Amino acid sequence: ELQRNPYLIMDGVSRFDIMQGEIGNCWMLSALGSLTLQKQFLENVLPKDQGFQDDYAGIFHFRFWQCGDWVDVVIDDRLPFLDGRYLSVHPRTSNEFWPSLLEKAYAKLRGSYQSLHGGYLSDALVDLTGGVQVQFSLKDPPPDLEEILKAADKSRCLMGCSTSGQLTRNIELRNGIVQGHAYTVTGAVKIRYKNGWKHIIRIWNPWGHGEWKGPWSDDSPQWDHVEPKCREALLRNKDDGEFWMSCENFQEQFSWLYICNSTP
Repeated sequence: ELQRNPYLIMDGVSRFDIMQGEIGNCWMLSALGSLTLQKQFLENVLPKDQGFQDDYAGIFHFRFWQCGDWVDVVIDDRLPFLDGRYLSVHPRTSNEFWPSLLEKAYAKLRGSYQSLHGGYLSDALVDLTGGVQVQFSLKDPPPDLEEILKAADKSRCLMGCSTSGQLTRNIELRNGIVQGHAYTVTGAVKIRYKNGWKHIIRIWNPWGHGEWKGPWSDDSPQWDHVEPKCREALLRNKDDGEFWMSCENFQEQFSWLYICNSTP
């Protein structure tokens, strides 16, 4: 009833399809954002051959990893909606519903939407992949953190990070970073910069907006010293929640790094 021409998926899946709603489940959505970078993992959670076709029966099924096995969860297509807006995660494109329905299935697995309010990114990464996750404190980071990030990105591991601040949760600082919040790490590269090399990290905010405003942000002067082809390949100057920052700033602004390795 919300849309006359709904789609489960339009033109493939992307982290930019996701915009967090009223539920405080950034921990789950940041893991989901990472999952969209590895389509084969997403197909484990969202089996193919589903949609709003002519033979549509009003239900969808999803799969989550629980206690060493994949568990099927079946849901209907009703979504929480109040005063003309979605209360749950909503797509950037108004008639694409895979993020909303996947979130509902995960809420059913956990007992309710309320049970998604506050959680652990590490748990969501495992529930969505069946993989093994490790986490690193960025307040006492390993000396080879830059190489760990680059190797994890090259190995196509799923990655996320979080900021501290339970008492100041969802407070956006003047530099654009949100306290008590979870993000997706979407890339880590080493690029030529001035007369040397620089490690930079790409991060995505599941709010779908709100970005870092410091060095290596979209409009920062650091990009003026990067070779044009490299800059064009890396820089996406949009208010979509995704931004770059240096490894040094990453350690300063974030508290934890999560890396999940899995085979489909």
